[in-house]
Amino acid sequence: MREYNFDGLIGPTHNYAGLSPGNLASQHHGGQPSHPREAALQGLEKMRFVSELGVGQAVLPPQPRPSLRTLRTLGFTGSDEEVITRAARDAEHLLRLTSSASAMWTANAATVAPSADTADGRVHLTPANLTQMFHRAIEADTTHAVLRAIFADPKHFQVHAPLPGASHFADEGAANHTRLFTPGHKAVHVLAWGRSAWQDVKGPQRFPARQTLESSQALARLHQLAPEQVLLPQQHPDGIDAGAFHTDVLAVGNERFLMLHALAFVEHPKLLQTLREKLGDAFRFEVATDAELPVKDAVRAYPFNSQVLSLPDGTMAIIAPIESRETPTARAFLERVVAGDNPVKAVHYLDVRQSMNNGGGPACLRQRITLTDTERAAVTADVFYSPALHESLAGWVRKHYRDVLKPEDVRDPQLARETMTALDELTRLLKLGSVYDFQQ
Repeated sequence: MREYNFDGLIGPTHNYAGLSPGNLASQHHGGQPSHPREAALQGLEKMRFVSELGVGQAVLPPQPRPSLRTLRTLGFTGSDEEVITRAARDAEHLLRLTSSASAMWTANAATVAPSADTADGRVHLTPANLTQMFHRAIEADTTHAVLRAIFADPKHFQVHAPLPGASHFADEGAANHTRLFTPGHKAVHVLAWGRSAWQDVKGPQRFPARQTLESSQALARLHQLAPEQVLLPQQHPDGIDAGAFHTDVLAVGNERFLMLHALAFVEHPKLLQTLREKLGDAFRFEVATDAELPVKDAVRAYPFNSQVLSLPDGTMAIIAPIESRETPTARAFLERVVAGDNPVKAVHYLDVRQSMNNGGGPACLRQRITLTDTERAAVTADVFYSPALHESLAGWVRKHYRDVLKPEDVRDPQLARETMTALDELTRLLKLGSVYDFQQ
């Protein structure tokens, strides 16, 4: 089995509209100009770097934005150009919401369980419904279509529909999921949550908790995971109120290693004790206290929204944003991790600033999917990274993406036409078929 990091290609409408309460970077940069071409190329360079480390890499496509289907559902009529013009005139905020390129953060695209862990021996994937935020909730149907196109062989894959909508089963995807394992022990799936639909639990006071306990429980059932393989810790309310809207803002794990902030989970010492009991003495962890790494620095610099990767030589490496190098407390913590009694032996700092400005670090940009060689061979879409695919995608970006985009530019109907032309070409390049509504 090999893990593949399915990175989201950053879309042509990448902009800073400040749409996410609780996402401090998004709110801080709202209204500023963005650089879609630079953003997409930064993402591709991260994919190149990961691949050159010897780690599995693949891509997921952007979604059509603005979502004309959504605008029509909300009552705007006429041609594509007329729909955009009317929305810009009568409900500009809706136009901004439906123009978000947030599908780039594919950690939120789905939750996945590998075939080694599921009762029926298939890979299970459930697209996240993302119901907490409207501009993200509109991603679910397209994500479902894309995943079904890529993982189409029912012998090897089960792509579930998103969980039912409404607040009871709000699901934010793998940003709240960590799979850990050690040799000789069953894998453990840590499915975190921030609030409960039915149980009375203390929650955050400043910002919304997005994932529900009930959705995490449903994912474990859908993916046919044995009860002893599942842990359901609560996100710390103080961490959410500090800006850790998803678990992966304050915690990241890989195989036998977990790196977390003390405010990532309620009663984190109890969680670590349980993990040690389930995974044995090979399990390793590193905890940053608030004294060592103030949570405000962790949220600003995103050291926990790093990728922790298993390398061919048996060691691990951290892919962190350059903001973590520029923040002394975050850099000191990561250096302590590398020097500690754990498998991590290197940290690399990459520039994904265009994504970071909207609240998405290296870990936000990837969905981790573990496949056997047979399962990989069953995927016929051309989504697995290669130098040739990189050059094709980089050329595609340079051909179709604008250099600068201001929030008010989403009013331009030509932007939507440019995006549809680009995505139509991309589906042919990736051999995905017709996965977008405008292609039907």
